[in-house]
Amino acid sequence: MKRITTAAAALLAATCFGGIAQAAEGPAGRLQVKVLATGVLPDGKINEVKLDAIGLPAGTDTKANDNVVPLATVEYFFSDTFSVETICCFTSHHVSGAGAIDGAEIADHVMILPATVTAKLHMDLGKGIKPYVGAGPALFFYIDEKPGATAQVLGADRLKIDDTFGFALQAGVDIPVGEGLGLSLDAKRYFIQPVTHFYAAGTEVLSTEHDLDPWVLSGGVYFRF
Repeated sequence: MKRITTAAAALLAATCFGGIAQAAEGPAGRLQVKVLATGVLPDGKINEVKLDAIGLPAGTDTKANDNVVPLATVEYFFSDTFSVETICCFTSHHVSGAGAIDGAEIADHVMILPATVTAKLHMDLGKGIKPYVGAGPALFFYIDEKPGATAQVLGADRLKIDDTFGFALQAGVDIPVGEGLGLSLDAKRYFIQPVTHFYAAGTEVLSTEHDLDPWVLSGGVYFRF
């Protein structure tokens, strides 16, 4: 937990303080902060069973629930058309069974920190309306994950999900409503394949790889400095 928190804080601090320092060096630099309401819509289906010591039935699959969370972003504009953005949020999900194990409670309280940095290209439609596209790396940290009720009944007493490196695509639009203030709509699609490890009495009994691949849809306000 300490390692995860330290890594996340370092990522956000490096982006924020680096952007502030560069903005202070010249008039071209501008910071933009967004406060957004965000829907996190993951998939969660099984991509590969890596270890199965419990005999999963044929047709076994999983799915993760959706969630709505607050999201903050910090963005530095190198020019009117190019910026780099990072985000800060936590989202919590549970994983349930699908297919042959529909309704089974597989994983509970999977807290995710989706550390993400995207490079963005902005266009100008006039009157300050700027659609954009972006892409960049993402590192998902998983915190305090636990076996679900069904998994516990079957003997699982510990769940570990590997921190996962992936990729994000992004598109959105910023619409000004005043000096340094505006509305923002944003959509990201992540491509992330975490691996889970279930343990019983210290022995790993099940390991699966999942297509988490969430859509992250946001709307809110931005402030430019």
